[in-house]
Amino acid sequence: MQPAAQHPVPDRRGDNFYASDEALRALLPLYLPADLLRHMTPHFHRLGELAGGHLDELAAIADHNPPTLQVRSRSGLDDQRIVKHPAYVEMERLALSEFGLGAMSHRAETLGWQGPMPPIVKYVLTFLFVQSEFGLCCPVSMTDSLTRTLRKFGDPALVERYLPRLTSLDFDELAQGAMFMTEQGAGSDIAATATEARRDPQGQWRLHGDKWFCSNPDADLAMVLARAEGAQDGLKGVSLFLLPRRLDDGSANHYRIIRLKDKLGTRSMASGEIRLEGAVAYLVGEPGRGFVQMADMVNNSRLSNGVRAAGLMRRAVAEAEFVARERRAFGRALDEMPLMRRQLDKLRVPSEQARTMVFQTAQALARSDAGETDAYALLRILTPLIKFRACRDARKVTGDAMEVRGGCGYIEEWSDPRLLRDAHLGSIWEGTSNIVALDVIRAVKRENSLPVLKAHNLALLARADLAPAYAEALRQAMEGACALAETAAREGGDVLARQAASALYHCTSAIAMSWEASAIGSADRLRWAQLALRHRVLPRDPLAPDEIPPAWRRAGA
Repeated sequence: MQPAAQHPVPDRRGDNFYASDEALRALLPLYLPADLLRHMTPHFHRLGELAGGHLDELAAIADHNPPTLQVRSRSGLDDQRIVKHPAYVEMERLALSEFGLGAMSHRAETLGWQGPMPPIVKYVLTFLFVQSEFGLCCPVSMTDSLTRTLRKFGDPALVERYLPRLTSLDFDELAQGAMFMTEQGAGSDIAATATEARRDPQGQWRLHGDKWFCSNPDADLAMVLARAEGAQDGLKGVSLFLLPRRLDDGSANHYRIIRLKDKLGTRSMASGEIRLEGAVAYLVGEPGRGFVQMADMVNNSRLSNGVRAAGLMRRAVAEAEFVARERRAFGRALDEMPLMRRQLDKLRVPSEQARTMVFQTAQALARSDAGETDAYALLRILTPLIKFRACRDARKVTGDAMEVRGGCGYIEEWSDPRLLRDAHLGSIWEGTSNIVALDVIRAVKRENSLPVLKAHNLALLARADLAPAYAEALRQAMEGACALAETAAREGGDVLARQAASALYHCTSAIAMSWEASAIGSADRLRWAQLALRHRVLPRDPLAPDEIPPAWRRAGA
């Protein structure tokens, strides 16, 4: 990394994104067993080094050289394939083969660790990886989520047939996954799915129809929603199918990529439109249960979206902090100036909230998979909360962090434009903000998640050593957020869904951050938690000086 003294434009290239992230290293002992953390530290360190150097260079190259669609060979044969830049292919190798990000949750051994990896490991690695490359993390997440859904709902013979490639770390053998849901006339309304599944004379399912937005469209396997011929209208007529890219004889399955999308962000990764022309597919789970089964895959992807948003914000904030520390103006470093210190805190607060929510939700996922009482209800509300709020926060944080770098931040040679473009994706894919906020309320109604979330937060609060006045403010805010969510859950209250989801997210993250701060002895983390409560939850006078109430400070602090 080039010292600022050698040049007036600070450049963070070459930084190790793990070694320089003091907050991450301080929090990991709270969430990972000591032996697993010791084992994973060299791997975190290696990926942090890659993310700050070689991986970041590959990501910039792939971003400027997006994939192209080839429909015929040079000799005129129909040979449809997506041509990817070598930089993107090398990133695929790093993510899927070297670090096993798509497979580690489904293997008995990864990165030399015997036994399944807890979700937190996968999400810490993703958090580091996405700070350089966002686009590829979508296929990685879909591969992981498809494997999870197939194992959970698929016929044992189907699982046995495809699981080995989905969990392989051999780059030449491993299979990537995708999900093809979106249709022009349906969008988020799955009940309006028009793609049809018909039985051929041999009893094989064949899919017919168009899918409008398919990321990773040349994936080896895709989960597809379709309505079985003669099935009833609405959600109960939609089933889930596994669609292989190639048939048993090695020939291409009967569907075409019509074109690739020219996207604002995630330019490195292909997204396309697909026409199904009698494509062979395999029913997954029970007929007519497609929405419920696909929801499991979507929720897993929504959590991954939240992780990626947290990673984007961390990169943006770290870049802003570095520039502010190393750049001098008017005889002082920028981070010595009161307004800049305030601006940096306004960036850090949503970034650190998202980081904490990643840990909390990943922990709930592990507990849910282990069958712990109430863990599923907690996971069901934390997942849409992080997808809704962290993904929206990332849009603003990446834009405001760009301003700290000044004019260079607007130039494509730097990471800021790519972060900003990619950040807008999270609040669109796997459900727009309105859809996901309504899913928070659905969890309140159908899963009785609210009392579980409240009990979880109050238990964290009881374990934190906080000033009584501040602890009471957190407790009262949580009560108010729960009351708002209950109102939103009553008939006719959906208009409050976004407001209620934001309130629950801010209160939950502020409480969890306060517990973390108490556990690791971090005054900064406690201050960020207090700012989250003060600025994002409680009423305040915009004409009054802005400060944390003195009563919120512990005696002697």
